[in-house]
Amino acid sequence: MNPLAQQLNETISKENSHVYEMLSELGKQMYFPKVGILSQSAEAKQKAKKFNATIGTALENGQPMHLKVIQDTLSAYNPKDIYEYAPPAGKPELRTAWKAKMLEENPSLQGKNLGNPIVTNALTHGLSIVADLFAGPGDTVVIPDKNWENYELTFGIRRGAELAYYPLYNEDRMFNADGLRETLLAQKGKGKAIVVLNFPNNPTGYSPNPEEGRTIVAAIKDAAEAGINVVAVTDDAYFGLFFEDSLQESLAGQLANLHPRVLSVKIDGATKEEYVWGFRVGFITYAGQSDAMLAALEQKTMGIIRATISSGPHPSQTFVLHALQSPEFKAQKQEKFDIMKGRANTVKALLDDTAKFGDVWDYYPFNSGYFMCLKLKTVDAETLRVHLLDQYGIGTIALGATDLRVAFSCIEEKDLEELFNTIYQGVVDLEKVAAK
Repeated sequence: MNPLAQQLNETISKENSHVYEMLSELGKQMYFPKVGILSQSAEAKQKAKKFNATIGTALENGQPMHLKVIQDTLSAYNPKDIYEYAPPAGKPELRTAWKAKMLEENPSLQGKNLGNPIVTNALTHGLSIVADLFAGPGDTVVIPDKNWENYELTFGIRRGAELAYYPLYNEDRMFNADGLRETLLAQKGKGKAIVVLNFPNNPTGYSPNPEEGRTIVAAIKDAAEAGINVVAVTDDAYFGLFFEDSLQESLAGQLANLHPRVLSVKIDGATKEEYVWGFRVGFITYAGQSDAMLAALEQKTMGIIRATISSGPHPSQTFVLHALQSPEFKAQKQEKFDIMKGRANTVKALLDDTAKFGDVWDYYPFNSGYFMCLKLKTVDAETLRVHLLDQYGIGTIALGATDLRVAFSCIEEKDLEELFNTIYQGVVDLEKVAAK
């Protein structure tokens, strides 16, 4: 094992042996090289005042070399904020700005020892880092039965972990904290579990209310007190899009400092929060640990970034930073939030017409995010999806035999009634075929 990796492991074990036990074999071997091209280039950037011949970029007239045809479209930005490599952990000013934003929007994080957010290539990359550091064959990832399908690829296929499922909703159509607890406690023989909490949920658009949030945290604490090391990952991809009386902040704050056997890891980003899907700017933040522990986890995270993408794209980091620093940012974001909330409320009003739709579907509770899910009563979801696509030019997502996900985020409010009327008509079409 590399001495740098060994040193990080010793620090982590000393600060919290339970977190050391959470590391995968890859996680234990990971480190960020302190003697290498990047570190030597960083030193040269500070001291090489005459000539700096260290890193693979090209300079011209004292600034990064660039093509006019590209710079003409980016003329509002200084070439040094566009063309140079961003540091592996991300643009420092952006990390600082995002941390300030997180603390403002998540009061429960205030007063907790919080790492500096590390820039990822959007949220999937952040989840992949968690998988690399903490997941491997024999480990279990606990997620609800209604989940983002990429978890299977990220944790299962890539890292060989097993996925354990619990029903998202209980009999009262609320978050199933008892199911979460039971599934976590079932891992006692392994002594470790990775739990992913995704609110607002993809695909259902559900977020727990404050009391449900407390029951989720209590379930994780119960697992920790039973001797299970829990990597508690909050996938906050749709953070901020809370339309009703749900939790208005991430559970990462409540999970920080919850128990020595619980590691709180927050995954979030500008992707959906700031409506910049193609920018691929996300963050991974460790919370509730000592300064030495946070520094060691950052080094291991940077090692994975260095070994995979080297660093994230600089231009999009600059664009996001510019937005966060703009005095118009909050007002413009509120404007888009109001549009999204209007769409969600319209969908709910339409679907509450049970006299019209009640015979063919129910809908799962939703109060946030981009999506909602219909629970079909009379036809197969995949059959309906294909029929809607072929006969009406309408795209939806089939999930299992009964569930049809509809992304109201990408439908104008004025068109939502037509959308659901057409989905209903598609069900009627299939019922008629079945009756023949």
